[in-house]
Amino acid sequence: MAIEGSFFVRHKIFTAILLIVLVLLLIPTILLRQWSRGPHYDYELDLVLPAPGADAAVNDLQVGVAKLDITPKMEDYEPWTDVNNNTKFDPGVDTYEDLNGNGRFDGIWIAGFSTNRPAKGIHDPQWVRTIALRNNGVTLVLVTIDAIGIYHDEFVTIRKSIDPSLNIDHIAFSSTHCHEVIDTMKIWSFWKRIDLWNKLEKPLDVPLFGYDGTHMAMIREAIKNTVEKAVHNMMPADMYCAQVKTPVEGYMDDSRKPQVIDSRLSLMRFTLRDTQKTIATFANWGNHPETLGGDNSYISSDFPHYLREGIENGVDPDQPYGVEGVGGMCLYFQGMVGGLINQLHTAITHPDGKQHFVARDRSFEKTQALGYNVAIHACKALQGDTVWKNENPRIAVAARTIKIPTQGLLKWAIRLGLMHTGYYPGSKAKTEVNAIRIGNVMIVTVPGEIYPEVVEGGVVALEGRDFQVPPQEVPPLRSVMEADEGVRMAFVIGLANDEIGYMVPKSQWDVEPPFVYNNKKQYGEENSGGPEVATSVHHTGMDLVKEVNAAYAKIK
Repeated sequence: MAIEGSFFVRHKIFTAILLIVLVLLLIPTILLRQWSRGPHYDYELDLVLPAPGADAAVNDLQVGVAKLDITPKMEDYEPWTDVNNNTKFDPGVDTYEDLNGNGRFDGIWIAGFSTNRPAKGIHDPQWVRTIALRNNGVTLVLVTIDAIGIYHDEFVTIRKSIDPSLNIDHIAFSSTHCHEVIDTMKIWSFWKRIDLWNKLEKPLDVPLFGYDGTHMAMIREAIKNTVEKAVHNMMPADMYCAQVKTPVEGYMDDSRKPQVIDSRLSLMRFTLRDTQKTIATFANWGNHPETLGGDNSYISSDFPHYLREGIENGVDPDQPYGVEGVGGMCLYFQGMVGGLINQLHTAITHPDGKQHFVARDRSFEKTQALGYNVAIHACKALQGDTVWKNENPRIAVAARTIKIPTQGLLKWAIRLGLMHTGYYPGSKAKTEVNAIRIGNVMIVTVPGEIYPEVVEGGVVALEGRDFQVPPQEVPPLRSVMEADEGVRMAFVIGLANDEIGYMVPKSQWDVEPPFVYNNKKQYGEENSGGPEVATSVHHTGMDLVKEVNAAYAKIK
């Protein structure tokens, strides 16, 4: 009996240990699952406005704007000295004041290019700028933020915080994608230096997927306040439009083959109906704001700062090359920047024709020249013979939540709840696409950096590609956007309602040898959510354009 009793005792102990182990394994699994689901796991958007049968009588267009400064304050962060003047923070070499006593340098971490780039100062302000439009029973709000990118769940949080009594039907957000502003994506902040016991020739600066949550909360609050204020500020308005192509040479470059560039500058000017004084100018152009390069240590909104300043106030109006500004508030919305559309390899000439900046120049003077050059094109177009009045600016909106398969870094970051929270079975991430119709203007918003060939045409399927499929993103999205005979201007807003990286056409996905171009891998896929992203966004965009046109046609 003693032997039998000891057996049962051992069995109970073993069972208890097993249960404890299972619980210890289960608890982290449950917590990880909950963490990776994110705060808005069940949020779904499938919206078409005006809805069928809704009272969509056409009224006068109402427009309002608001803006708030979201520039970080240097005094809120720890000062440091760049002893070796390499723009990086080197522990043991550079010095700082540990004001909070946590034994770690807490500076302003600049987003874009590489980790470990703390700010030394502020060069120009960053903004949230918002425009609200109301007509035919639909209230639409468009927000542009000087940010590298902001994830979808943050925007859902903001939507849910807005005063419901304002009766806002839809809010669309977009980041300008500036590479010289504070990190809002948890990629460039709180880095950890790894040198593997001093065995590496160059230490690694590894991001720890965090950011300044206090500053991000301030940005959310600023967006909320501008949305509500813009709606309160709405007044009867007229709408004027123009679309011109800027030159490519001296403005931008496509650093990935095939080279497809859309240099369209799309403009909308809203004026007070009684005085025709400018309320706001909406400018959409596709180019990475990274003129200053990866060695800059000063917070800046890059060329959009000068573009907005030039459109509002003019560019040297007393000079032969100058222009008068149009006044009001300028809102810059990013366009198509995948591919990679940028000015890092571009020589730029100042509008005075005397100052020339070589491709490798990374100065604020070059940045100013680019912004002013674009502003001059904008002002001339808005005050020239090609501008046209949008006579019947009825508003229709279609917006849809989609779940796209992801792979690589984004997949695991989402799965572990580190960034872009909201993991769905099949390694899918939730994002959003919109189509917007304002009279003769068609807009599609995409949640990242779309390759221009997806919109303009020119997707290729060459030997050596990873997927033996023909081009999937056909027909070009622009052909669908411009199919309705009433559409006079069409454009895409990038980094809208999310930032999921590069949208590489599936037939151009090329990470495995043999490579398509000169047997050399190109840059792009490492910053993409995966080969299905472009196709999913393209197909959804086509569907929404058709839906928004159908809704628009029913407005009387």
